[in-house]
Amino acid sequence: MMMRLPNTRREAFFSESSQKMEFTEALDQMLGELEGLLALLTPQMAEILIREVEAAPRIFGCATGRSGFILRGFLMRLMHLGFTVFMVGETITPRLQPGDLLLVMSGSGETAQPREIQRRANTVGARTVAITAAPDSTISREAQVAIVIPGTTKLTLAHEPASLQCPGSLFEQAGFLFLEAVVQLLYKKRLGHDRGEMLSRHTDLE
Repeated sequence: MMMRLPNTRREAFFSESSQKMEFTEALDQMLGELEGLLALLTPQMAEILIREVEAAPRIFGCATGRSGFILRGFLMRLMHLGFTVFMVGETITPRLQPGDLLLVMSGSGETAQPREIQRRANTVGARTVAITAAPDSTISREAQVAIVIPGTTKLTLAHEPASLQCPGSLFEQAGFLFLEAVVQLLYKKRLGHDRGEMLSRHTDLE
């Protein structure tokens, strides 16, 4: 015989008004932190990345964890815009060649895999661009171009901005929005906001 739980309304356990207030406060806190950080980003930062992307015959990405998901999303959009892109670690990723572009994303700038992949890319003569929160980190110092988004990282260093969010979240959120802004600029520049051309490259194997 199937046992059914009592049909008790949620209000019996939680105050809906209290939940709503806490949720709204959390959103307001996140938006306030992001607003302060995004105000530090400049058009020149976007221009630098766009210049590197447009000059590269092929674009490779390397990042781990949540930064990896964000960078994959950016590479996906670049593919929609007509660029040739690959993600390091996939079995179909080809050999890196001189002149190719490697994008590395690491909040701490010390993540082991991106750090070592960037060193290999520098050795073979590829262009390397780091997106990081740590200007004095290894990845930032060894990249040919470093784009610094000064959010919080997993290292929670003393110079990082104050945040009530989980370690790394502020950098990841700002990094996502920065890359989305770059996509928006490229979308207008390359396709003139032509949805049809962009959607023609969107996967139909879903």
